[in-house]
Amino acid sequence: MRILDRYILKSVFSVFFACLLTFVLLYVIIDAFYYLQEILKQKIGLSDLLRYYLAYLPIIFVQVSAIACLLATLYTFGILNRNNEIIAMRSSGLSIFQISKMVLIFGVVVSLLVFWVNDRFVPVSLSLTQNMKERLESGAKEAQAKKQDLIANVSMYGLKNRLYFVNRFLVNTNTMEGITILEHDERQNITKKIVANKGVYKDGLWRFYQSITYEFDENGQIKAEPRYFDEEIMTITETPRDFLAQRQRPDFMTIAQLQDYIWKLSQSGATGVIRNFKVDLYQRFTAPLASLMMILLGIPFSLSMRRRATGLSSLGLAIMMGFLYYVLNAVSVAFGKAGFLTPFLSASLPYILAASYSLYLIDNLP
Repeated sequence: MRILDRYILKSVFSVFFACLLTFVLLYVIIDAFYYLQEILKQKIGLSDLLRYYLAYLPIIFVQVSAIACLLATLYTFGILNRNNEIIAMRSSGLSIFQISKMVLIFGVVVSLLVFWVNDRFVPVSLSLTQNMKERLESGAKEAQAKKQDLIANVSMYGLKNRLYFVNRFLVNTNTMEGITILEHDERQNITKKIVANKGVYKDGLWRFYQSITYEFDENGQIKAEPRYFDEEIMTITETPRDFLAQRQRPDFMTIAQLQDYIWKLSQSGATGVIRNFKVDLYQRFTAPLASLMMILLGIPFSLSMRRRATGLSSLGLAIMMGFLYYVLNAVSVAFGKAGFLTPFLSASLPYILAASYSLYLIDNLP
């Protein structure tokens, strides 16, 4: 490694690490003050708090690494530009790529590390921190707890190889609305489909209203006339507590678990839910690229900044570019889940646009 490469990489790494440390400290301080009253009221020990905030470290790293990379790039190249070191490097025959090569390699390494942490540690960390937050919030007002009384789009696998899909689950009344139940054989072929307008759990039994039952043969064809019941007692062993405990959230699943769950859902015909999960799955692969994209965007902007505007301009540009980037990402994901974009294009479009724009700016640098 050349002395120049070590010099640039050392500056980028030190700023990146300082940004990570700052973000972690800010999060811990803000979160601790927010829950301070509940912590004192419930007498939560220091060891529990330490485990809680240690569990948050992977989540914070994944969330802020892209902005830290952007700040490090803007500051490092801004300083080099202000001190006329970029001019000296270009005069010696070095191209923009040769100057920024080690920074780009650093971005690739950070992106790979984010991918690994996001898949290996973040699902576990989210589960641990959620349990701790529920404990901290257990003494809050009932009005705040009622926010969770309605759960939309509940899907889960139960006993007897059944897939449940519920449009609305009302926790207080143990009522499900818009119910679809699919029973499968060992090869995941559909053998029975039950559709009901409403289901109510009472006295240990599920009562379905306006239900229709379809039975299928080995070829997937309906065997007989569908059976309609205005009211029917269902032999379902799952209770409302099971639906609450087992409802699936993509954030709490690894990539392998998410892929397996999508494969199971593919037998249900619930196209909207499958599309949403596919967008989440592809985002697991593309989201870590944000660190590399931020570095690519930061290089041309930092080399175009005026000499006296390095410090505040770095911060201002980082905030503006990060905001625009995440707005574009949110819009793209929303379009994908609404069906206007394919799941893969929805997850990758922000990165394609960011890479194209940054390469265009770099190519037009003097």
